[in-house]
Amino acid sequence: MPDFEYIGYAAGILTTIAFLPQAWQVFRSRSTGDISLTWAITMIAGVFLWLCYGFTKNSMPMMLANSITLLLLGIILWYKIRYR
Repeated sequence: MPDFEYIGYAAGILTTIAFLPQAWQVFRSRSTGDISLTWAITMIAGVFLWLCYGFTKNSMPMMLANSITLLLLGIILWYKIRYR
């Protein structure tokens, strides 16, 4: 069976990059009024669980992508709470 791990890397890169514009906008503007606190907390919980799952599967694409996404979501949540 061929190794399709490159698909995991591609998916991880794309989904992680999707959070960069939002994190940059929040960092630049210090504005989080349009971001739901429930969304942020739910996304963090879900990404954290995907990260844990990646560790159990020893899947480097899942671990890398979800680690970076968790960091970006953490920044967004921090600003959301700080600039309420």
